[in-house]
Amino acid sequence: MKKSYLIFIGFLGFFACEQPDPENGTVIATDTVEQDRTRRDVDAYHVVKDTTVEVGGISITPLEDSPEFADGILEMNQPEEDASFDEETVTFDYEITNFRLGHPTDTTACPRCSNSEKGQHIHLILNNQPYLARYETNFTETLDPGHYVSLSFLSRSYHESVKHNDAYVLRQFTVGDVDAEEVDLTKPFLFYSRPKDEYVGVEAEAVLLDFYLVNAELSENGYKVRATVDGNEFLLVRWCPFVMEGLPMGEVDIKLELLDADGNLVDTEFNPSERTITLREAPGA
Repeated sequence: MKKSYLIFIGFLGFFACEQPDPENGTVIATDTVEQDRTRRDVDAYHVVKDTTVEVGGISITPLEDSPEFADGILEMNQPEEDASFDEETVTFDYEITNFRLGHPTDTTACPRCSNSEKGQHIHLILNNQPYLARYETNFTETLDPGHYVSLSFLSRSYHESVKHNDAYVLRQFTVGDVDAEEVDLTKPFLFYSRPKDEYVGVEAEAVLLDFYLVNAELSENGYKVRATVDGNEFLLVRWCPFVMEGLPMGEVDIKLELLDADGNLVDTEFNPSERTITLREAPGA
């Protein structure tokens, strides 16, 4: 009798470990092993690949049919790889082929996306900080002393990156009297690009989510990007731009994490990335 009672209690305990969440139907587990397994299950359920996925009232949709610029080429003359600058003013110099800076991109693919009136440009990202948009091939930046990993890539006027090997340059250099901190640039990297800063009115209705990958390819069985938007998790298995809709007004936190095939955070510089953006109603709305 005692043995049967213990089996019955264990049977109940099994069901107590996994119960449906009444709000979203996902599984809630109590021990660490079950939490890890459940997290993977929930993430898999919210995979964004070819169609719109909605979680918590926020939807993410792959953005298709942007102008490709497949033959666009970005080359960087300065800074040279492993350059060292005594002064804090650094000159950036590029050469561009088959891509026009300052030219407006056809916005048919994303008519509601925030669009720069200045046209197409270069995104310069230093140590994964918010990017600098530059509309000329030669300019200077005043930088604090330190070691820098710079990512430069071609960007459409609505800030969607051009995603192929000839469209970006990854480089490192030092500024000031500091020791070089050599970073292995052959490692996989994820750099945050968009969204950024503030969105008002129509621009807040369709917000571009875009990032840049180096030395990593996304797939359902390989690297993935977990995007946590206002507390809602999405698993991105394609390297493409996405449009977010249903974001609440006010501040919205966004976190991007590069995961390996087993769902673990990749041990690489700048991972994860976190930003806070602000959405506002149009004046008088």
